[in-house]
Amino acid sequence: MIQSVLLMGGLGLIIGGALAFASKLFYVYVDPKVEAITEVLPGANCGGCGFPGCGPNAEAIAAGKSSPTSCVAAGPEVAVAIAEIMGVSVSAKEPEIAKPGCYYGTKDADIKYLYDGINDCRAASMVFGGMKECNIGCLGFGTCVKACMFDALEMGEYGLPVVNIEKCTGCGSCQKVCPKNIIRLTSVSMRIMREYTEAECITPCQRACPTGIDIREYLARIRKGDNTGAVQVIKERNPFPTVIGRICPAPCETECRRQLIDEAVGINNLKRFVCDIEMELGKRVLPYKAPETGKKVAVIGGGVEGLSTAFFTARLGHEPTVFEATSTLGGLLRIAISDERLSQDVLDWDIEGILEMGVNVKTGVKAGEDFSAASLLNAGYEAVFTSTGGWDSRLSRGEIAQISNIFPGGYLMIDLLRNNIQKSKRVPCGRDVVIVGGGALASEAVKVCRELGSENITVVSRKSEELKPFDDKTLNVMKNNGATVVYQSGVTKLIGQDDKLCAIEYTNIATGAKTVADAQTVIIASGRFPELVFMKKEIESHKDSEDDNNAGKTIISNTTSSTVNKKEPLYWEGFEIYKTPSNNNELGFLSPEDELSGYSAAVAAINGGRRAASTIHKLIYGLPISDVNKPVTKFSILQSVSCVENVQIMPRNIMPLYDKIDLNEESAAYNGVRRGKEIFSGYTPEMAKNEADRCLKCGLICYERTGIAEIQKVDEKAQGENIKQNITFSEAELPVAQQTRRRWYLLPGVE
Repeated sequence: MIQSVLLMGGLGLIIGGALAFASKLFYVYVDPKVEAITEVLPGANCGGCGFPGCGPNAEAIAAGKSSPTSCVAAGPEVAVAIAEIMGVSVSAKEPEIAKPGCYYGTKDADIKYLYDGINDCRAASMVFGGMKECNIGCLGFGTCVKACMFDALEMGEYGLPVVNIEKCTGCGSCQKVCPKNIIRLTSVSMRIMREYTEAECITPCQRACPTGIDIREYLARIRKGDNTGAVQVIKERNPFPTVIGRICPAPCETECRRQLIDEAVGINNLKRFVCDIEMELGKRVLPYKAPETGKKVAVIGGGVEGLSTAFFTARLGHEPTVFEATSTLGGLLRIAISDERLSQDVLDWDIEGILEMGVNVKTGVKAGEDFSAASLLNAGYEAVFTSTGGWDSRLSRGEIAQISNIFPGGYLMIDLLRNNIQKSKRVPCGRDVVIVGGGALASEAVKVCRELGSENITVVSRKSEELKPFDDKTLNVMKNNGATVVYQSGVTKLIGQDDKLCAIEYTNIATGAKTVADAQTVIIASGRFPELVFMKKEIESHKDSEDDNNAGKTIISNTTSSTVNKKEPLYWEGFEIYKTPSNNNELGFLSPEDELSGYSAAVAAINGGRRAASTIHKLIYGLPISDVNKPVTKFSILQSVSCVENVQIMPRNIMPLYDKIDLNEESAAYNGVRRGKEIFSGYTPEMAKNEADRCLKCGLICYERTGIAEIQKVDEKAQGENIKQNITFSEAELPVAQQTRRRWYLLPGVE
């Protein structure tokens, strides 16, 4: 009996010891923060957060890999509770929804072969990319529909996914399973900052448009009679639609696929049509905005680019203020375009629309005199953007004799050389000077800087030493004046303190290596200052090893603090706005992507403003400035077509003139009555409908073909109206309204 008790007791001790050892060996620590977050989450385990259940999502939130707002099955109160556990705050979250990006399903598209395997888009994609002729189009098996956990997707009648906006939570499950990246999440901010890539179905006209307007969509809305919706689509990427509808060079029409059969669609004329209706009705259509962030942004310059920057910045949720040196906004649009092309009330209408988005304005204040970038940063602005235009803008303001100084230590080479000749005013040159570009004139600039007391002069050239822009004589002159030439590099950043420039950063174009050099003055060899975003920085000084190129330099790190003690020095950096590089050749000032004197067209300046707003937004939140993979550029090789089939020829609707061409007559009305001194009256509703019907509704290589019955119907209509096509007239035989073109269709009523 005693032996049995001892035996059982011994076994108990052995087992207890083994269990104690095992508990130590296999012990799993449960983070109380993870446990608290798990209890707050609803426990739906739907996977909409991107993790396999609420437990893994809680771990990701605690580790900072997932947002407190990541749960799509919970309400805002859950996000607030999680934020309290994490010790952070939650601001308004911008809603995201899924949106398909393909226009023709397998029902309408050409099929290159039949796929008889697993009915899954991912499997079909692995077999020669799918079954459609288009190599990036939707495969139509509905894998995204099966992946949606909220019944927000269905396959529509055209074999393409259709999103139920009310049910879509923006979880991104559909986006993750789509092998062609056709369906993706979108939001106001995403649409503003979006750059089109080679993996997307972008129509030829949209690719050619500098602002990237969804032309296909707004023409479709015009066909349906939804003029308000058309204006909404246009204003997604263009804050000056009524102006651009009059003065745009229309590069979109140059690439219109309809030219392969007859003439391009009057895309720009249709833009003017819907925007004129909005203006005449006086009921402004405003595009969507992201939730307010409370962050203030300053924009220096009230021209097209500056106002566009403010417009898109306001739509991203920030509070922009435009600082303009003159008493009026509009820049060269105000003074350089005749009233016959652009009346002042049209310009005012679009500018008023920009201001209604929440843009503040201060006129009659000049950078370098009334304020500086540093003073604006000290006043509580998160970022300051410079958009002061080119030399032509200065001429229009009568500032030829003045030295322009937009940012601390920054001057144009033309001011340095011209004022040196006049001896009336001299550019103040510091001990360390950096000259950016200049070619043969760089040696003259070096001599002037040396005369003005500079000791260390660095010339930064984008060309390699083998292709240097200087001959041996010029190079010797610069070296004799103590100048050092840095080849194949571009200035990528400015570094300063208060109202002084301290250093510049230049990047080697070939290797991407960055170097910081002392500089109190930077001379730029172009007709305009580069567009820069200035941000506050928090400074920390340290010394690196002797092998470090930046040893002993002052290193400045990023901060998004909106409050700066005015008694303490203000440190800042100036960043160039992002470009769309396919390689490092676009880095730095005076790159091929930069505007060196002025934008070629107002529509290009608008896109510059959008990119500036995107840069500002990303810098404020510490996001990568340029993270686009394979963006569409003029060098991109994309799938396309060289001819179209089964498309009925349809005459282009010619923009009509006013009946009486009296340039002294001034009135303001619509459709038949002059607005200011304008010559063209704009499309009538019937003409607009007919012109929108000419659109082929293109995709990447898709376009709408005309059926046999439709061709016969169009032919009968043409015969009934006695329309004769492809008849060539001399200009003397043409009516006044048609003398701007050589080749015309004879329209009804024309003898």
